[in-house]
Amino acid sequence: MNLILKRSFKVFKKLIIGLLCFILVYVIATLVLSYIPVNVNAEKGDIVVYVNSNGVHTDIIVPVKNGVKDWTGQILYNETKANDTLAKYVAFGWGDKGFYLNTPKWSDLKASTAFNAAFYMGTSAMHTRFYKTVRQDDNCVKLTITKQDYEKLVDYIEKSFEYDENGETIWIANRSYGQYDAFYEGNGKYSLFYTCNTWTNNALKAANQKACLWTTYDKAILNKYK
Repeated sequence: MNLILKRSFKVFKKLIIGLLCFILVYVIATLVLSYIPVNVNAEKGDIVVYVNSNGVHTDIIVPVKNGVKDWTGQILYNETKANDTLAKYVAFGWGDKGFYLNTPKWSDLKASTAFNAAFYMGTSAMHTRFYKTVRQDDNCVKLTITKQDYEKLVDYIEKSFEYDENGETIWIANRSYGQYDAFYEGNGKYSLFYTCNTWTNNALKAANQKACLWTTYDKAILNKYK
């Protein structure tokens, strides 16, 4: 019996050491790779977009319509399926579907939701929200990009949606946070290595804008514009 206990303890000890080593490597990699910038000499243009953070999660905010893209035929203003003609911008965010739909507050977070998201076991969703105005502050930065770079950003955002057999975005009914947003089925899976902020960072890289080599958290992205 003592021999079994000793062996079990050794296995448990190795697991704990392995977990601690993984966490240490993960944290160091996040800090180092987040610090390394890309596209530092991004070309400026006349199309205004924003990167916005709520303190944890980042969105890309773009014009509702311009000469490149009109989102009103593809994105709902709210659950009435109407569009607000006064809205000038629409925000796009990608993330784990379980987090989005079942965790409106951090106090609602379940261990199963966090585990599924962290270890590539969940599905993703796109969240959109319309704005009449956007104000710059410490958590919202303004970018001016070229038409060509905006076309690449649009393409990246479009590819983050899942589509039905008719090529339409798949609306997740009756799960909005308020009157001005909607959820859609997303393309791809969330994980420890590909978070909502990784999605935003990759969106900026796709559009040839300043970004991190790789990151999982919002402040690393915003700091590239300070």
